[in-house]
Amino acid sequence: MSSLDEYLAANRARWDESVAIHAASEFYGVDRFLAGESTLLALDIDEVGDVEGKSLLHLQCHFGLDTLSWARLGAEVVGVDFAPSAVQTASEIARRAGLRAEFVESELYASANALADHLGTFDIVYVNLGALCWLPDIAGWARVCAGFLRDGGILYVRDVHPVTQSLDDEAAAGDLRLRYPYFEQSQPQHWAGGEDYADDSASLEHHDSYEWNHSLGEIVTAVIDAGLQVEFLHEQEWTVYRALPWLVETGRGIWRLPDRDSQADRRLPLMFSLRATKGVNQRFPSAPPSR
Repeated sequence: MSSLDEYLAANRARWDESVAIHAASEFYGVDRFLAGESTLLALDIDEVGDVEGKSLLHLQCHFGLDTLSWARLGAEVVGVDFAPSAVQTASEIARRAGLRAEFVESELYASANALADHLGTFDIVYVNLGALCWLPDIAGWARVCAGFLRDGGILYVRDVHPVTQSLDDEAAAGDLRLRYPYFEQSQPQHWAGGEDYADDSASLEHHDSYEWNHSLGEIVTAVIDAGLQVEFLHEQEWTVYRALPWLVETGRGIWRLPDRDSQADRRLPLMFSLRATKGVNQRFPSAPPSR
Protein backbone atom coordinates (compact mmCIF):
# COMPACT_ATOMS: atom_id res chain seq x y z
CA MET A 1 0.00 0.00 0.00
CA SER A 2 1.38 3.42 -0.96
CA SER A 3 1.56 6.32 1.48
CA LEU A 4 -1.29 8.01 -0.39
CA ASP A 5 -3.46 4.91 -0.03
CA GLU A 6 -2.67 4.87 3.69
CA TYR A 7 -3.66 8.52 4.05
CA LEU A 8 -6.96 7.99 2.27
CA ALA A 9 -7.69 4.80 4.23
CA ALA A 10 -7.12 6.64 7.51
CA ASN A 11 -9.44 9.45 6.43
CA ARG A 12 -12.12 7.00 5.34
CA ALA A 13 -11.96 5.15 8.66
CA ARG A 14 -12.27 8.37 10.64
CA TRP A 15 -15.19 9.66 8.57
CA ASP A 16 -16.90 6.27 8.63
CA GLU A 17 -16.76 6.32 12.42
CA SER A 18 -17.90 9.94 12.65
CA VAL A 19 -21.18 9.45 10.77
CA ALA A 20 -23.13 8.07 13.75
CA ILE A 21 -21.85 10.93 15.94
CA HIS A 22 -22.75 13.54 13.36
CA ALA A 23 -26.18 12.08 12.60
CA ALA A 24 -27.04 12.23 16.32
CA SER A 25 -25.62 15.71 16.88
CA GLU A 26 -27.38 19.04 17.31
CA PHE A 27 -24.75 20.46 14.96
CA TYR A 28 -26.24 18.63 11.96
CA GLY A 29 -29.82 18.54 13.23
CA VAL A 30 -31.30 15.51 11.48
CA ASP A 31 -34.54 15.96 13.42
CA ARG A 32 -34.79 19.56 12.20
CA PHE A 33 -34.22 18.38 8.65
CA LEU A 34 -36.91 15.69 8.94
CA ALA A 35 -39.26 18.37 10.28
CA GLY A 36 -38.76 20.32 7.04
CA GLU A 37 -35.72 22.54 7.62
CA SER A 38 -33.27 22.92 4.75
CA THR A 39 -29.54 22.62 5.41
CA LEU A 40 -28.63 24.74 2.37
CA LEU A 41 -27.38 28.30 2.64
CA ALA A 42 -29.35 31.06 0.97
CA LEU A 43 -26.06 31.80 -0.81
CA ASP A 44 -26.04 28.33 -2.40
CA ILE A 45 -29.64 28.56 -3.54
CA ASP A 46 -29.09 32.01 -5.02
CA GLU A 47 -25.83 31.16 -6.80
CA VAL A 48 -26.81 27.72 -8.08
CA GLY A 49 -30.22 28.89 -9.26
CA ASP A 50 -33.42 26.98 -9.95
CA VAL A 51 -32.90 23.20 -9.73
CA GLU A 52 -36.48 22.07 -10.45
CA GLY A 53 -36.33 19.02 -12.72
CA LYS A 54 -32.52 19.18 -13.03
CA SER A 55 -30.07 16.38 -12.31
CA LEU A 56 -27.61 17.17 -9.51
CA LEU A 57 -24.54 15.23 -8.41
CA HIS A 58 -23.23 15.97 -4.92
CA LEU A 59 -19.66 14.79 -4.56
CA GLN A 60 -18.32 14.08 -1.04
CA CYS A 61 -21.86 14.33 0.27
CA HIS A 62 -21.23 12.91 3.78
CA PHE A 63 -24.59 11.55 4.98
CA GLY A 64 -26.64 13.51 2.52
CA LEU A 65 -28.56 16.29 4.27
CA ASP A 66 -27.52 18.92 1.71
CA THR A 67 -28.10 16.44 -1.12
CA LEU A 68 -31.63 15.78 0.15
CA SER A 69 -32.26 19.50 0.65
CA TRP A 70 -31.68 19.92 -3.11
CA ALA A 71 -34.12 17.06 -3.69
CA ARG A 72 -36.75 18.99 -1.74
CA LEU A 73 -36.23 21.86 -4.18
CA GLY A 74 -37.04 19.57 -7.09
CA ALA A 75 -33.64 18.27 -8.18
CA GLU A 76 -33.02 14.65 -9.18
CA VAL A 77 -30.09 13.91 -6.90
CA VAL A 78 -27.20 11.50 -6.65
CA GLY A 79 -24.82 11.68 -3.70
CA VAL A 80 -21.34 10.14 -3.56
CA ASP A 81 -19.23 9.50 -0.47
CA PHE A 82 -16.35 7.18 0.38
CA ALA A 83 -17.61 6.19 3.84
CA PRO A 84 -19.95 3.16 3.82
CA SER A 85 -21.84 4.33 6.90
CA ALA A 86 -22.44 7.73 5.27
CA VAL A 87 -24.11 6.12 2.27
CA GLN A 88 -26.20 3.84 4.48
CA THR A 89 -27.28 6.69 6.75
CA ALA A 90 -28.10 8.98 3.83
CA SER A 91 -30.28 6.31 2.23
CA GLU A 92 -32.13 5.78 5.53
CA ILE A 93 -32.74 9.51 6.02
CA ALA A 94 -34.04 9.75 2.43
CA ARG A 95 -36.48 6.92 3.19
CA ARG A 96 -37.65 8.58 6.41
CA ALA A 97 -38.07 11.92 4.64
CA GLY A 98 -39.92 10.39 1.70
CA LEU A 99 -37.40 11.77 -0.80
CA ARG A 100 -36.05 10.13 -3.94
CA ALA A 101 -32.26 9.99 -4.06
CA GLU A 102 -29.46 7.66 -5.06
CA PHE A 103 -26.40 7.35 -2.83
CA VAL A 104 -23.24 5.66 -4.06
CA GLU A 105 -20.16 4.58 -2.10
CA SER A 106 -17.01 5.64 -3.91
CA GLU A 107 -13.72 7.41 -3.36
CA LEU A 108 -13.75 10.71 -5.29
CA TYR A 109 -11.18 9.82 -7.95
CA ALA A 110 -12.87 6.45 -8.58
CA SER A 111 -16.36 7.91 -8.90
CA ALA A 112 -16.20 8.05 -12.70
CA ASN A 113 -15.96 4.25 -12.67
CA ALA A 114 -18.60 3.82 -9.98
CA LEU A 115 -21.02 6.03 -11.94
CA ALA A 116 -19.86 5.29 -15.48
CA ASP A 117 -23.43 5.38 -16.81
CA HIS A 118 -23.80 8.95 -15.53
CA LEU A 119 -20.77 10.48 -17.23
CA GLY A 120 -21.70 13.59 -19.17
CA THR A 121 -25.30 13.58 -17.92
CA PHE A 122 -25.61 15.96 -14.94
CA ASP A 123 -26.94 19.50 -15.08
CA ILE A 124 -25.17 20.40 -11.83
CA VAL A 125 -22.17 19.12 -9.91
CA TYR A 126 -22.27 20.49 -6.37
CA VAL A 127 -19.34 20.58 -3.91
CA ASN A 128 -19.65 22.27 -0.54
CA LEU A 129 -17.87 23.15 2.66
CA GLY A 130 -15.08 20.93 3.92
CA ALA A 131 -14.59 18.88 0.76
CA LEU A 132 -11.43 19.98 -1.03
CA CYS A 133 -9.02 19.65 1.90
CA TRP A 134 -9.38 15.84 1.80
CA LEU A 135 -8.13 15.62 -1.78
CA PRO A 136 -4.43 15.30 -2.69
CA ASP A 137 -4.82 16.37 -6.34
CA ILE A 138 -7.00 19.37 -7.19
CA ALA A 139 -6.44 19.01 -10.95
CA GLY A 140 -7.70 15.43 -10.84
CA TRP A 141 -10.74 16.55 -8.85
CA ALA A 142 -11.64 19.15 -11.48
CA ARG A 143 -11.41 16.59 -14.28
CA VAL A 144 -13.78 14.29 -12.37
CA CYS A 145 -16.28 17.13 -11.92
CA ALA A 146 -16.10 18.15 -15.59
CA GLY A 147 -16.52 14.58 -16.76
CA PHE A 148 -19.92 14.27 -15.09
CA LEU A 149 -21.36 17.45 -16.61
CA ARG A 150 -23.42 17.60 -19.77
CA ASP A 151 -22.81 20.41 -22.24
CA GLY A 152 -24.17 23.55 -20.60
CA GLY A 153 -24.01 22.01 -17.13
CA ILE A 154 -22.55 23.88 -14.16
CA LEU A 155 -20.04 23.15 -11.42
CA TYR A 156 -20.74 24.98 -8.17
CA VAL A 157 -18.22 24.94 -5.32
CA ARG A 158 -18.44 26.65 -1.93
CA ASP A 159 -15.66 25.80 0.47
CA VAL A 160 -13.30 27.08 3.12
CA HIS A 161 -11.01 29.75 1.74
CA PRO A 162 -7.47 28.37 1.39
CA VAL A 163 -6.03 31.44 3.12
CA THR A 164 -8.04 30.53 6.21
CA GLN A 165 -6.69 26.98 6.00
CA SER A 166 -3.12 28.29 6.13
CA LEU A 167 -3.53 30.43 9.28
CA ASP A 168 -2.18 29.61 12.73
CA ASP A 169 -5.23 28.59 14.76
CA GLU A 170 -3.19 28.72 17.98
CA ALA A 171 -2.09 32.35 17.57
CA ALA A 172 -3.32 35.07 19.90
CA ALA A 173 -6.87 36.24 19.28
CA GLY A 174 -7.05 38.25 16.09
CA ASP A 175 -3.42 37.61 15.13
CA LEU A 176 -3.59 36.56 11.46
CA ARG A 177 -0.37 34.61 11.17
CA LEU A 178 0.49 32.08 8.46
CA ARG A 179 1.49 28.64 9.73
CA TYR A 180 0.44 25.92 7.27
CA PRO A 181 1.13 25.51 3.52
CA TYR A 182 -1.03 27.64 1.26
CA PHE A 183 -0.11 25.83 -1.95
CA GLU A 184 -0.80 22.17 -2.72
CA GLN A 185 1.90 19.88 -1.32
CA SER A 186 2.57 16.23 -2.08
CA GLN A 187 2.72 15.50 1.65
CA PRO A 188 -0.41 16.27 3.68
CA GLN A 189 -0.81 17.87 7.06
CA HIS A 190 -1.20 15.15 9.68
CA TRP A 191 -3.68 15.65 12.51
CA ALA A 192 -4.12 13.31 15.46
CA GLY A 193 -6.82 13.50 18.10
CA GLY A 194 -10.05 11.84 19.10
CA GLU A 195 -12.18 14.98 19.36
CA ASP A 196 -15.01 15.65 16.91
CA TYR A 197 -16.11 19.09 15.72
CA ALA A 198 -19.81 18.23 15.84
CA ASP A 199 -19.89 16.94 19.43
CA ASP A 200 -17.37 18.00 22.07
CA SER A 201 -18.32 15.04 24.26
CA ALA A 202 -17.55 12.43 21.59
CA SER A 203 -14.26 10.56 21.34
CA LEU A 204 -13.22 8.86 18.11
CA GLU A 205 -11.18 5.68 18.05
CA HIS A 206 -9.58 6.65 14.73
CA HIS A 207 -7.35 9.58 15.64
CA ASP A 208 -5.37 10.16 12.44
CA SER A 209 -6.46 12.33 9.52
CA TYR A 210 -4.62 13.89 6.59
CA GLU A 211 -5.40 17.11 4.72
CA TRP A 212 -4.09 19.00 1.72
CA ASN A 213 -4.56 22.71 1.09
CA HIS A 214 -4.97 24.09 -2.45
CA SER A 215 -4.42 27.72 -3.34
CA LEU A 216 -7.23 29.73 -4.89
CA GLY A 217 -5.16 30.03 -8.07
CA GLU A 218 -4.65 26.26 -8.21
CA ILE A 219 -8.38 25.65 -7.79
CA VAL A 220 -9.41 28.12 -10.49
CA THR A 221 -6.71 26.95 -12.90
CA ALA A 222 -7.71 23.30 -12.36
CA VAL A 223 -11.31 24.14 -13.25
CA ILE A 224 -10.22 25.99 -16.41
CA ASP A 225 -7.78 23.25 -17.44
CA ALA A 226 -10.62 20.73 -17.10
CA GLY A 227 -12.43 22.56 -19.90
CA LEU A 228 -14.86 24.65 -17.85
CA GLN A 229 -15.57 28.37 -18.18
CA VAL A 230 -15.54 30.24 -14.87
CA GLU A 231 -18.61 32.47 -14.46
CA PHE A 232 -17.69 33.94 -11.08
CA LEU A 233 -15.42 33.61 -8.09
CA HIS A 234 -16.74 35.21 -4.89
CA GLU A 235 -15.00 35.51 -1.54
CA GLN A 236 -16.94 35.82 1.72
CA GLU A 237 -15.73 37.40 4.98
CA TRP A 238 -17.98 35.02 6.93
CA THR A 239 -18.29 31.27 7.29
CA VAL A 240 -20.70 28.74 8.80
CA TYR A 241 -18.52 27.18 11.48
CA ARG A 242 -15.87 28.30 13.94
CA ALA A 243 -12.92 27.95 11.57
CA LEU A 244 -10.66 29.89 13.96
CA PRO A 245 -11.08 29.83 17.76
CA TRP A 246 -11.62 33.58 18.05
CA LEU A 247 -14.32 33.98 15.42
CA VAL A 248 -17.61 35.30 16.79
CA GLU A 249 -21.11 34.14 15.89
CA THR A 250 -23.04 37.10 14.48
CA GLY A 251 -26.18 35.19 13.55
CA ARG A 252 -27.35 31.61 13.70
CA GLY A 253 -24.45 29.60 12.29
CA ILE A 254 -22.68 32.67 10.82
CA TRP A 255 -19.13 33.28 12.04
CA ARG A 256 -16.91 36.33 11.43
CA LEU A 257 -13.77 37.98 12.71
CA PRO A 258 -14.45 40.20 15.74
CA ASP A 259 -15.61 43.67 14.71
CA ARG A 260 -13.03 46.42 14.93
CA ASP A 261 -15.52 49.15 14.07
CA SER A 262 -19.16 49.44 13.06
CA GLN A 263 -18.54 47.23 10.02
CA ALA A 264 -17.83 43.50 10.14
CA ASP A 265 -14.08 42.92 10.00
CA ARG A 266 -13.21 42.38 6.34
CA ARG A 267 -9.49 41.65 6.69
CA LEU A 268 -9.78 37.97 5.86
CA PRO A 269 -11.76 35.83 3.36
CA LEU A 270 -13.20 32.85 5.22
CA MET A 271 -15.08 31.13 2.37
CA PHE A 272 -15.22 31.26 -1.39
CA SER A 273 -17.79 30.24 -3.98
CA LEU A 274 -17.15 29.45 -7.62
CA ARG A 275 -19.44 28.66 -10.52
CA ALA A 276 -18.23 27.33 -13.88
CA THR A 277 -19.97 26.06 -17.01
CA LYS A 278 -19.16 23.29 -19.44
CA GLY A 279 -19.38 24.89 -22.88
CA VAL A 280 -21.66 23.46 -25.54
CA ASN A 281 -19.75 20.88 -27.62
CA GLN A 282 -16.74 21.44 -25.38
CA ARG A 283 -14.91 18.39 -24.05
CA PHE A 284 -12.60 18.36 -21.08
CA PRO A 285 -9.06 17.10 -21.60
CA SER A 286 -8.05 13.70 -20.23
CA ALA A 287 -4.99 15.33 -18.68
CA PRO A 288 -3.96 18.92 -17.93
CA PRO A 289 -2.42 20.67 -20.94
CA SER A 290 1.34 20.88 -20.88
CA ARG A 291 2.85 24.19 -19.89
